[in-house]
Amino acid sequence: MALVRSASLAFGVVINVAVSFVVFSFLDLLDRALCYVYRAADYMIESEWKPCYCSSPLEAIDGGGGGSSILVTGQGEPAKVVRLSSSRLQLEDVSDTLYSRPPLVADVSKATIRRLSRGGGGGGSGSCSPVRPCHKARTGRPGLRVSSDIVEMLKGRIVGMKPQPTPRWSDCSCKVCTSWTASTAKSLFVRSAGAKAVMEEDVIFIHGFISSSRFWSETVYPNLSETAKSIRRFFAVDLLGFGRSPRPTDSLYTLSEHVEMIEKSVLDTHKVKSFHVVAHSLGCILALALAVRHPQSVKSLTLLAPPYYPVPEGEVAKSQYVMRKVAPRRVWPLIAFGASIASWYEHISRTVCLLICKNHRLWEFLHKLLSINSIPMFLLEGFFCHTHDAAWHTLHNVICGTAGKIDGYLDTVNDSMKCEVNIFHGEHDELIPLECSYNVQRKVPRAKVRVVEKEDHITVLVGREKAFVTELERIWNGSDSSVINGHQES
Repeated sequence: MALVRSASLAFGVVINVAVSFVVFSFLDLLDRALCYVYRAADYMIESEWKPCYCSSPLEAIDGGGGGSSILVTGQGEPAKVVRLSSSRLQLEDVSDTLYSRPPLVADVSKATIRRLSRGGGGGGSGSCSPVRPCHKARTGRPGLRVSSDIVEMLKGRIVGMKPQPTPRWSDCSCKVCTSWTASTAKSLFVRSAGAKAVMEEDVIFIHGFISSSRFWSETVYPNLSETAKSIRRFFAVDLLGFGRSPRPTDSLYTLSEHVEMIEKSVLDTHKVKSFHVVAHSLGCILALALAVRHPQSVKSLTLLAPPYYPVPEGEVAKSQYVMRKVAPRRVWPLIAFGASIASWYEHISRTVCLLICKNHRLWEFLHKLLSINSIPMFLLEGFFCHTHDAAWHTLHNVICGTAGKIDGYLDTVNDSMKCEVNIFHGEHDELIPLECSYNVQRKVPRAKVRVVEKEDHITVLVGREKAFVTELERIWNGSDSSVINGHQES
């Protein structure tokens, strides 16, 4: 029986690989065709030939029509973007996965050649790109220099700059999706609960990819005890580009932009002194970045399904490695198929947003009409309320582009912070494997991993709200005590 089961499993893997190769090879061609379709549509509707990431890196970043960004890079250094805002010059990291996404046929061919030649360099990235040029190993790594010529160029370009339409023609223009344009503050949308006055200790909730603050306000908030609500304030944010928060078309949605907006919209606006952080999926990366920027203020870290993929030593293309882990280009399981579409195909994912997000009112109406109770409406609204630009850049610049930073964040949490660290992970999570949580624990041994049996990426919280809130309040109430040595719980 065991032999039959093993053979069936192997056969299923082979079928999955074969079908995936055919499907994703076709999608490679389809995405290239859609590139020309959207170029023509953008030009006809917006009177501007908007470059995409199929273009050269310089053209794509520059924007082609009066944008205020330019790509610069140095030998052996990651790609950087110099971006001129109204108040300051910013230098930000940009993931090379935005530009270097080799077609599946080319990827497989290069992998085969590497195996036949007994490996040798690349560690699985397999491609050179304009952003990460091929060059021999160097003993020194010259730093990135931003010359005065670039600064002057940007200053010149800012004059007479043609702004992008907000929203773009392929984005939703309803009142909910454009409500942020009526405000001059340009802060994140925040759902608050609990005490009204400034408290000694607050809680910040950060949602995951393609979600919103309602992930917390519809699950955690209703189950908070009266005691918890009387002694703490609770803030759930809509991340930049998602929910009801601003969706600027000139943003690159980098890690620093997301974190700075949380600081501005929560810490500064509400005068938060010390706080606990609760985060899900992609939000865990932002939670770690926020924590290391405020190490003395963080009381506890609670992470749900953190996407932490340690990059093997010697791997040069760290972002590429993580993208292949997050999006393996497989048709099964379906959640991996969806992640692969979102990660590898700029124009196909834009088409998905055009069909679903732009027409979200229709889909919401059909959901109510058909009484589809298996999927809560707040999850659908979180999925609908974003733009392709926000999702595309956030996925690449935060999940993939921070591959080289998370190790440093975790080292800081382990070596320089005393806050309690708790991790919850669904046993059947098919998007972020359970191993990711144990990877975090290896870096932060005091972290406690709780495996939630029979649950997945969403039901690790949704459907077991009361039990989860009980655990949260225990964590918050006990965070002032001495840290207990890490252990695993199932």
